[in-house]
Amino acid sequence: MKKFLLALWLMLGTAAQAQVLPVRDQATVVNQLLAERFDTVLPEAMRQTGIDMWIVVSREYNEDPVIKTMLPAEWLNARRRTILVFHRDAASGKVERLAVARYNVGKAITAAWDMRKFPRQWDALADIVSTRKPNRIGLNISPHFGHADGIDHTDYTELLAALPAAMRSRVVSAEPLAIRWLETRTAREMQIYPQLVNATHQIIAEGFSGRVITPGITTTEDVVWWFRQKIRDLGYDTWFHPTVEIQREDKQRANPDVITPGDLLHVDIGISYLRLNTDIQQHAYVLKPGETAAPAALQQAFARANRLQDILTAQFQPGRSGNAVLAAALAQARAEGIRPTIYTHPIGYHGHAAGPAIGMWDAQGGVPGSGDDVLRPRTAYSIELNAASDIPGWREPVRIMLEEDAYFDESGVRYIAGRQKQLLLLPRPAITIE
Repeated sequence: MKKFLLALWLMLGTAAQAQVLPVRDQATVVNQLLAERFDTVLPEAMRQTGIDMWIVVSREYNEDPVIKTMLPAEWLNARRRTILVFHRDAASGKVERLAVARYNVGKAITAAWDMRKFPRQWDALADIVSTRKPNRIGLNISPHFGHADGIDHTDYTELLAALPAAMRSRVVSAEPLAIRWLETRTAREMQIYPQLVNATHQIIAEGFSGRVITPGITTTEDVVWWFRQKIRDLGYDTWFHPTVEIQREDKQRANPDVITPGDLLHVDIGISYLRLNTDIQQHAYVLKPGETAAPAALQQAFARANRLQDILTAQFQPGRSGNAVLAAALAQARAEGIRPTIYTHPIGYHGHAAGPAIGMWDAQGGVPGSGDDVLRPRTAYSIELNAASDIPGWREPVRIMLEEDAYFDESGVRYIAGRQKQLLLLPRPAITIE
């Protein structure tokens, strides 16, 4: 076992040289991470939120977003109706993990349905609740976070009907517990995360190179599908379809989708691996004949966007709401002469993950509900924003749209694998990721 873990460490620990694990080894890592989270993240999250029993219910192919993160790697979906029960003992702080199912759910959750005694699954659940007498029973109901609103109408209705009358009044929303479970990153996850971010950066660097783009021939759609194929070929997956866009001086060119010298290119891309996700936006400039660098005005515009990143991340404080961070960052940026738009979001188990929203592109005055949630340590964010600049000769303001993944804890914000600080240039020697 030690040799196997050492091999995994060698593959995962050196991010720049890391290889994608075979599927079987990926499953091993996913299950190890999940077992660690059940032992460490879940008990503390239940203590913090005061929920002493959490019931998560899903039926096959209609999975609650939370339950998808709790199933072992070998379970691609729930089976029939899957009911998980987590009960925290206040005295010991330990969490009992039960499945009202015919069999164990992986190695971490024990089957607890005696079908001879309780032919009906709901009656077995009711017995577990009655025996343990929880004070607060959390169900995944939430008006603000889809991630925490996963119980469907049928399961909710039948569950309440099955509970003893005295227990129904103890049902509460598990929203704060679900968010903490989803948003909290473990130390080992943060050892792995740099591989994903580095891989995303390298895929962008290859896609925005002469290996993929021939000015005057290649279209943005060509590059988009190259990204999709490359991600798949490397053994990763993607949680959204990439986009590649052009900003240019003259919008009257014959074909607006063909990449030509003088274009400012933008990509939005994310990959998925070991149940974690990235979300990255970067820029490249296509050199005109005789140019050896991007125009100074574009470089200055890029620097403003980097400065906006610094302004935003300096506002991160534990216990501060997403809306408060947004308002303070926008005010400071405008005072410095920057024209900002901020739409930063948590990232982790989902690309647009659970936790406080820090603006949306169309909600710069704050986001009701999700923006009122507060920042907590050991969480990850996509620092997503843009800064607009007027550049002589360009018909519209140039927007430098950046997005880089970062980790937040008591010491502040750090980018998981660095950030783009200057424009990529085309043409340049191509790199190849194999």
